[in-house]
Amino acid sequence: MSRWIEHWNPEDEAEWQAGGKRIATRNLWFSILAEHLGFSIWTLWSVMVLFMGPQYGFNAADKFLLVSTPTLVGAIVRIPYTFAPARFGGRNWTVFSAGLLLIPTLLAAVVMHPGTSLGTFMLVAALGGVGGGNFASSMANINAFFPERSKGWALGLNAGGGNLGVAAIQLIGLLVISLAGSPRTVLFVYVPLLIIAAVCALLFMDNLRSMSGDTKAMREIVKDSNAWVMSFLYIGTFGSFIGYSFAFGLVLQNQFGRTPLQAASLTFLGPLVGSLIRPVGGWLADRIGGARVTLWTFLALAAATGLTVFASGVRSLPLFVVGFIALFVFSGLGNGSTYKMIPAIYRAKAQSQIEAGAPAEEA
Repeated sequence: MSRWIEHWNPEDEAEWQAGGKRIATRNLWFSILAEHLGFSIWTLWSVMVLFMGPQYGFNAADKFLLVSTPTLVGAIVRIPYTFAPARFGGRNWTVFSAGLLLIPTLLAAVVMHPGTSLGTFMLVAALGGVGGGNFASSMANINAFFPERSKGWALGLNAGGGNLGVAAIQLIGLLVISLAGSPRTVLFVYVPLLIIAAVCALLFMDNLRSMSGDTKAMREIVKDSNAWVMSFLYIGTFGSFIGYSFAFGLVLQNQFGRTPLQAASLTFLGPLVGSLIRPVGGWLADRIGGARVTLWTFLALAAATGLTVFASGVRSLPLFVVGFIALFVFSGLGNGSTYKMIPAIYRAKAQSQIEAGAPAEEA
């Protein structure tokens, strides 16, 4: 049951074809399942706030504070989650992190009623923020399983499958609102799914003994100006995607007086198209260059933002929805292109060192 692999070298083609590819692919699919659910629980409160009518006693500012809390926590925990698979094993950490999501899910079911204080809601929402960390640990784990020539495909599937968890929980929220009416039903749908994900990770995933958590690399990267520029661009792309995912439904309710059902019928569209178009950003970056795609993406984001502000001013719901969906599309494209820029930048730096006489392996 330990499922530790003592020797792993995906760059060895013979070893890869003899069974390594099958093992890596198996770990990828079950990683996607757990990460997908992590994204869903991370964005859980973007659905829960739609159920919070006047009887809860919260104004719009309270609700925006509530949905921003798990976003912040999710960003912070990504740093330690990155090193967890190397420290504890990718399979072991996936079991633990999937099971951990049961706590904020069950607590949300307990507190989801009028009379609960805003502070209590924020605490439970903050606990749900650990779902945002699942992305970091999952990507680090899958990165170790695949050879360089297949990392783009594998990490793209892993990231895209995780991002779709945002649209999935909003679709489930729409179904619950239209059929059941109780927000607790959303939570009870996810409890068995989380248990299934943890059990599947336990039975079908593996730990790599050779995986290293290189904290030295983290210390070095914070001294590099390219890393800070790319972090800033990533905030503008993925940060926008996840922020819009949390806020879209609330904006529809507050700006245009939409009911929970009316808001939920639109909110899933943005995260869905933003997730699906993400690989297109990477494909375009391969063809015409990541920096060019990212530049045009940000210009398009600025134009779409202007459109949504204008639509809000004239109270045009159709125009507003078009502008907001465009924000998801371009943030998804930019997310894909920034992912392509990062290895390209450091590959170019290494090549420059090699041309200057540095040993290739060291560079």
